[in-house]
Amino acid sequence: MLKATGSRKNLAEHPFYICISDIIENDEILRLNKYTHHFFTTRFQHCLNVSYYNYLICRFFRLDAFAAARAGMMHDMYYYGRCDYHKLSADNPHCRNHPRVAVKNAKKQFYISHLEKDMIEKHMWPFNIMRLPKYRESYVIVVVDKYCAVLEVIAPKLRQLRNIMKNDVQ
Repeated sequence: MLKATGSRKNLAEHPFYICISDIIENDEILRLNKYTHHFFTTRFQHCLNVSYYNYLICRFFRLDAFAAARAGMMHDMYYYGRCDYHKLSADNPHCRNHPRVAVKNAKKQFYISHLEKDMIEKHMWPFNIMRLPKYRESYVIVVVDKYCAVLEVIAPKLRQLRNIMKNDVQ
């Protein structure tokens, strides 16, 4: 079952899936499963989380939910571990560089619109000191990416705590 952290829905049966079906089945996107992200998840799962919540929020605000889902799935499309990055480029911080790498990798695999490009490039704003996001959807992905990062770090600990409490009651 394909699901986002914090959700019980099978995303393969959700209208959201239509937006990303060609992306999620791509071998280069599936490679993201090999990389740990935010300690307890994979980069693929993180991208899926951002994609889904981005879609929901943009749909709620009547923004371009289709582009939001697609950009979310590609926003961290880079193929190195964060610890390895310092060996690659000590003078160009990861938070500044990886959005550009993700855009370059996404363009090799998919057509990406100007909106999707802006969302991917600016998802680390203000940390990457680039220009301001150009679209409302770009501001949404900035917030959703940070929300998902926190969720991915906290959710496993909350499950662990719930299990401890459940065992204490018994």
